[in-house]
Formats: sequence, structure tokens, C-alpha cells
Amino acid sequence: MHLTLRQLIYFKALAEEGTFGRAAERCRVSQPALSMQIKEMEAQLGADLVERQPRRILVTPFGRRILDHAEAVLQEMQRLEETARWQDGLAGKLALGVIPTIAPYLLPELLARLRADDIALDVQIQEGKTARLLADLRDGRLDAVIMALPGGEPGLVERPLFRDHFLLAGSAARIEGMGARAETLRPTEIGPGQLMLLEDGHCLTDQALEVCGRGRGHAQINMGASSLATLSRLVAAGFGLTLMPEMAVATEGRDLKLLRFAAPEPFRTVGLVRRATSSGAGWFDALCDIITRCADGAKDAKTGRNGTGH
Repeated sequence: MHLTLRQLIYFKALAEEGTFGRAAERCRVSQPALSMQIKEMEAQLGADLVERQPRRILVTPFGRRILDHAEAVLQEMQRLEETARWQDGLAGKLALGVIPTIAPYLLPELLARLRADDIALDVQIQEGKTARLLADLRDGRLDAVIMALPGGEPGLVERPLFRDHFLLAGSAARIEGMGARAETLRPTEIGPGQLMLLEDGHCLTDQALEVCGRGRGHAQINMGASSLATLSRLVAAGFGLTLMPEMAVATEGRDLKLLRFAAPEPFRTVGLVRRATSSGAGWFDALCDIITRCADGAKDAKTGRNGTGH
């Protein structure tokens, strides 16, 4: 009997995704190729691993026992690869995930600093929403993820790095129309003006709703924009107000009037996340240090106190 790591990877994906189509998409292979490997695996083991139904598969009792072994083997292989890859610290190849509301504003400074420090690191960047990035991190397709904390996922190590404050953003007319109350404004007191946020799936939307004390069903919340760039343009055109992360101000706040909230200012915590089973913490500590040092560079254009902005 000769089972391959590829077959174990395919079987694990199939068991978790529940269909051959989704498993093939996750493994980035054709469905027939994945199906053929599963059949070959079953032939070598002498029993069915899955029960094939019209719209899904079910893992057989025998398949569940094999799945336990497959997961153990794949985890050990992952540890072996990571140990070899990170033996010299932050060097080699790094697969890094970054959420869209951080990537454009932090990555230029981060990558420039990595080059300036002459670190022998081949960085592969994947931008995506939090849920997808965490799934890829758990499955070993990513080594670490830069995201807003807390993620709260079991089996992951989270390291808080810096605070990114929220500012109220709107057209000059909307902000100036608030008058004297802007001096003591709290997020829960934004008022009847329409709050514009990113579409579902962005953690920034959840954070903004929590900060403002509003639920998704609120009549004056518009969650249609797919990026901060789009959202800022709509707000600048007078369609509503939004919460702008401070690190995005230099890029997205040029045509906006920005207002700081009264203390204590609302913020999100940006951090780095890895698997708890990742071998060696030296590379992780080094990367955390570099991200922390370059965070201020990504937020060079800061606004002043209330009433001062772009």
C-alpha cells in the first residue's frame, strides 16, 4: 500500500467541504482529478471512505478513522516543513494574509521595511476577508494573518500590535452641520444621518456597528460598499457618514472632513495571528516587531482634535 500526501490532503478537504466540487476548488484542482485520487485511495485501503449522495458526501465510519490518521500525518508534515523553513528565523518563504481594510495602508510600509532590513524573505500576500483568511491559516495555506482582534478562534495564537482609532468622516457640510455638539461627540450620538458601512463579511462593519450601538436592521444603515475606497467616495459626495480607520486617512480621507471623537476614542486592535502548532516563535516575534515599528509610518497623516481634518 502506498498512500500519498496529496491523497491525504484531498481526503481531508473532501471531508470538511462535503462535496467533490468545493473540495476540488479548495485544493485548486479539477473535480475529476480529486475524485480519481479518492477512488485510488479507497482501492488501496480496500473500503469506501465516503458515501456518495446526489448533492453531498458523508464520511463512512471507516473513513472517519482514516481521517484521524490523515490529520495527524498532515500536521506532523506541516511541523516538519515549518521547522526547516524557520530554522534561521524570519527567512525563506512567508505566506501572509491581510484583511482588505488594513492591506493597502500597512503593506507598502511593511514590505519596504523588510527590504530595508535586508531580510531574506519571499513574502506571498493574500488579501481577503477574515473568515476566509482564518480558514486558510488553519489549513496551512497561510503562515500568519494581519487582522483586527480578537478573532477568538481555538488553536490560534493572537498577538495585539497597535491601536487604530476610528474617526468620523463625512462631507464638510455634514460635519459642520453638527455644530457645537461635535466637541463632545460620542459614536452612539452620531444622530439621524445615514451611517454607511462596508458590505457584510468585513470585520470593520461589525466593529463600527458595535461602536455605534446599532444593529444590522437599522433603517439608516447602508452596507453596500465593497471597499474603503468606494465608501470614502460615496461619503465625500454627501451620501452619509462613516467611521474611518486612522491608518486609512492618508489615502482615503483626502476629500473628506474628519472629526475625532471625544475621549476615550473608539479604536480597533490590529494584530498578528498564527497557528498554536507553528514551529518556532522566533520568526513570529520578529515579524510582530517589524509590523509594530512600521505602523506609525502607515499613519503619517493624522488629523488634529475635533473639528480639524482634511
